[in-house]
Amino acid sequence: MRTPLELQIQTLPDNPGVYQYFDKDDKLLYVGKAKNLKKRVTSYFNKVHDTGRTNVMVKKIASVKHIVVPTESEALLLENNLIKKLQPRYNIMLKDDKTYPWICIKKEPFARVFSTRKVIKDGSEYFGPYTSFKTVHTLLDLIKELYPLRTCNYDLSPANIRSGKYKVCLEYHLGNCKGPCEGHEPLNVYQDHVNAIREILKGNFKESLKDFRTHMQQLAADMHFEEAQKIKEKIEVLENYQARSTVFNPKISNLDVFTIVSDETMAYVNFIQVSHGAIIRSHTMEIKKKLDEPDEELLELAVVELRERFHLQSKEILVPFPISMGDNITVTVPKMGDKKQILDLSERNARFFRMDQLKQIKIVDPDRHTNRIMAQMKKDLRLPVEPRHIECFDNSNIQGTNPVSACVVFKDGKPSKKDYRHFNIKTVEGPNDFASMEEVVFRRYRRLLDENEPLPQLIIIDGGKGQLSSALKSLDILGLRGKITILGIAKRLEEIFYPGDSVPLYLDKKSETLKIIQQLRNEAHRFGITFHRDKRSKSALQTSVETIPGIGEKTMVTLLKHFKSVKRMVAAPEDEIAKVVGPSKAKKITEFYKEQNK
Repeated sequence: MRTPLELQIQTLPDNPGVYQYFDKDDKLLYVGKAKNLKKRVTSYFNKVHDTGRTNVMVKKIASVKHIVVPTESEALLLENNLIKKLQPRYNIMLKDDKTYPWICIKKEPFARVFSTRKVIKDGSEYFGPYTSFKTVHTLLDLIKELYPLRTCNYDLSPANIRSGKYKVCLEYHLGNCKGPCEGHEPLNVYQDHVNAIREILKGNFKESLKDFRTHMQQLAADMHFEEAQKIKEKIEVLENYQARSTVFNPKISNLDVFTIVSDETMAYVNFIQVSHGAIIRSHTMEIKKKLDEPDEELLELAVVELRERFHLQSKEILVPFPISMGDNITVTVPKMGDKKQILDLSERNARFFRMDQLKQIKIVDPDRHTNRIMAQMKKDLRLPVEPRHIECFDNSNIQGTNPVSACVVFKDGKPSKKDYRHFNIKTVEGPNDFASMEEVVFRRYRRLLDENEPLPQLIIIDGGKGQLSSALKSLDILGLRGKITILGIAKRLEEIFYPGDSVPLYLDKKSETLKIIQQLRNEAHRFGITFHRDKRSKSALQTSVETIPGIGEKTMVTLLKHFKSVKRMVAAPEDEIAKVVGPSKAKKITEFYKEQNK
C-alpha cells in the first residue's frame, strides 16, 4: 500500500514550477524550483545526499505541494518570492539580500533610471524583476547610449535650477548628460526621453530601434566604425530580448485571482495572490458537492472562505465569470492581456490539482473513481442510466475475404475480456459492412435474450450513420429499440451519432467519456483484426493440410513451427523432416510434393 507522500510524488506533473515540502505537523520545510517537477522531487527520495542536513530534511518530509508556472525562468522568480514571504526552515542558507533586480524610473523632476533590489512605494515605476543583472546592465547601457540621463541625486526642482544651486559635473563634459541641473535641457525634452525608455522597458522597441539605427548610420557616415559596431551589437541584443522577463506585468499589484474546475462530484478552486507582478501565494481548495451546485455558487462561497482564511485585503479580484461580492470589491473578468494570462495560469493549477487527486483516487479508491466516470458518461452522452455494461461492435475484412466481426465488452469502464465475442459472417456474401453489422447485432442479442443474460446499457457501433441504421434494424426485430441506448462513432472527426438525429455530438477531445469510447473502439478493432488474421492463417494452413493424404493438422503445425514456412518445409530433405515428425510421415510429405512438382 503506497503512502500519501508516495502518491503525491507519483502524480506530480512533468512541468516547470515550484515545490514545497511539509513535515508531519504541516510546517513548511523547504521551497525549491524545478524544470521538471516530477523528476526533481523524485530525485530527493531515490538516493543518499552528500550533506547530512539534506538527508535529515528528506526524512522529515510528510507531504509535497507544488505550483505550476509556464517556464523555468518564472519558477526561479516564484521560488525567490515564496522564500522571502514564507521563510522555510531549510532555506536559511539563502541570504536576506538575495533578491532579483528591478529597473526603476524615479518619480521626480528629470527622472533618474537605475537598477535596484528594493521596491519602494513612492510612486516610482518599477520594471522587472529580471533574472540576471547582465540583462539589466545591457538595458541600462543601451538607454544611456540612446538617451543621456542624469545620474546625480540632486533635487532638480524649478526653484533650485533657477537659483543656480547646482553645477554641471564631469558627466556633462563627457557627453553622458545634457546638464539639466543648470537648465541646459528643458524638462519636456527630458520627459520625452523618459517616455521612450518606458516603452523600451515594456517591450516596445519600434521607435527606439529606429532612432538607434539612425544613430548607427550617422556614426558609420562619420567613419566612427568601432562605435557603430558597438551600437549594432546592442541592437541585436534588443531585437532578441523579451523585455518583460517577469512572471506578470509588475504594474499588477495587490491582486487576487480565483478560478474553478469541477466535475460531477467535486470542485477545485485555485487562488493566486499577485504582488508587483509576482506570485507570492497559491492554494487550491477541494470542495465535495452535496447537490448539483453551479460553479458560480461554489466560487462565491470559496472566495469568501479563502479571503477570510488568508486575511486578503485586495480591492480587486480576477475570476472567470461574474460573481457577486458586494460593493467594496471590484470583480474583473479579463478577456485578454496580462490579467487574462494570470487567470489562465490559475485555472491550469486547478486542473493539475484535480488531475493529481483523480490519479490518487484511482489508485487508492477505485470504486469512487469508477462511480465518478460512470456519472460523467451518463451526463455527457445523455443516457437514462449509468453505462455500467457497454458493448462495441466492429467489422473486419480485407478485399472481401474471411469477413468477421468483433464484440468487446466493458464493465464499469474496464475491459471484460471473458465476455468478448467474435463472429464469422454467415449470411453475407462479399464485403458488405452494413449487412454484416445487421447480422452480428441480431445474433448477439438474440442469444442473450434466449439465454436470459443481462443486456448492456449502451451499444457502440464503430461506424457512421449507415452502420448505426443497420444495427437498429436488428434491435427493432428483437423489440429492443428504446430499451438499450445505441450510438455510432465515426473515426474521422470522432463524431457521435444518435438514431434519428442528423446532427452529431462532439465531445471535448480531452474528456474521459471520449477516451473510454475510443478505447472501446480501438479494442474492438484490435480484437477483430487478430481474429481475422488467425482465420486467414488457419485457412491457408488447412489448404496445405487437406491436400496431403495421411497428414493431420497437428503434424502440419509442428512442421511449420520448425521450418517457419511451407516453402522451407518443401525445400527441406526427407531426413530433416523425419527428425521432426518421423520417417513415415516424412516420406508421405516428400512424395506428395515430388508429385506436385512434376
